[in-house]
Amino acid sequence: MFIRKESFKQFIKFYPVVSFIIGLNLIVYILTILPVLGDFFFYSGMSVNYLIGEGQWWRVVTSIFIHSGFLHVLFNMFSLFLFGPELEKIAGKARFLTIYLLAGIFGNVATYVVQDGGYASVGASGAIFGIFGAFVGLVYYTRKTMPQLKQIIMPLVIISVIITFLSPNVNMASHLGGLVTGFLLGLSYFSPKNIIRWRKR
Repeated sequence: MFIRKESFKQFIKFYPVVSFIIGLNLIVYILTILPVLGDFFFYSGMSVNYLIGEGQWWRVVTSIFIHSGFLHVLFNMFSLFLFGPELEKIAGKARFLTIYLLAGIFGNVATYVVQDGGYASVGASGAIFGIFGAFVGLVYYTRKTMPQLKQIIMPLVIISVIITFLSPNVNMASHLGGLVTGFLLGLSYFSPKNIIRWRKR
């Protein structure tokens, strides 16, 4: 399910939204490491609670595409590369993009609510956890017809949540906020009525 066998061209053709997001994140990362201008891009887009409170609301969106280092962007984009394509295929391009963006945004909103004004963060982790959450929503509806899906998804989600609680310097609110948002969207998108409606189109 999460083993990628496509060529580079096939991957882009079959999963255009995932490909675009990965490309955009890599471009933004390159911009943030440029001499002089890199700091401007990084600090203008990162999520900083007190600045969001002063009206710079765009930071809850832009920070989803900014990363604090090469390993940070590599890990998040590799996770998207592994887990994003299957969800894009199941949910469709528009619904996948909605899950990704809203999970990232509400992960940052949760961070704003629970952390103090000086808290700052960057990264796509909340959006990635939204993908996990959407899969959990799918598992809920297919628990009797596709029990093997539960056996694949739930250990992955449980391990990811445990790592969130155990790892230092991890934005726990963003992870959990993204997970819950993705789950709720998954419950909405993957309901039996919606699946039947999509198949009739």
